[in-house]
Amino acid sequence: QVQLVESGGGLVQAGGSLRLSCAASGRTFSGYAMGWFRQAPGKEREFVAAIRWSGGSTAYADSVKGRFTISRDNAKNTVYLQMNSLKPEDTAVYYCAATNRPVVIISGNYNYWGQGTQVTVSS
Repeated sequence: QVQLVESGGGLVQAGGSLRLSCAASGRTFSGYAMGWFRQAPGKEREFVAAIRWSGGSTAYADSVKGRFTISRDNAKNTVYLQMNSLKPEDTAVYYCAATNRPVVIISGNYNYWGQGTQVTVSS
């Protein structure tokens, strides 16, 4: 079955960096886009970034543009989220997800989800 396994979360001070990884398995994802979403306590899940396996086009939420970078390693079937200049408001559970639909910023369009990894940014 399809599995998306996130790793790399943790506790970091404001201004620091973390790199999240999402290892995908169980099917061919060539026609898919991979997205990162996050959910803070008491808030709705929000789009962070996405990348298409084929072609590598990317999309970012305005709140993370210039600080976060999404990338992929096709050989390893792994997607990364490099997070720099982290802020306390970036604190959330970060989820990896996969979609075969064209609109990547809507969480309801995603077919598969990982279990999430906690990112905590202290001030």
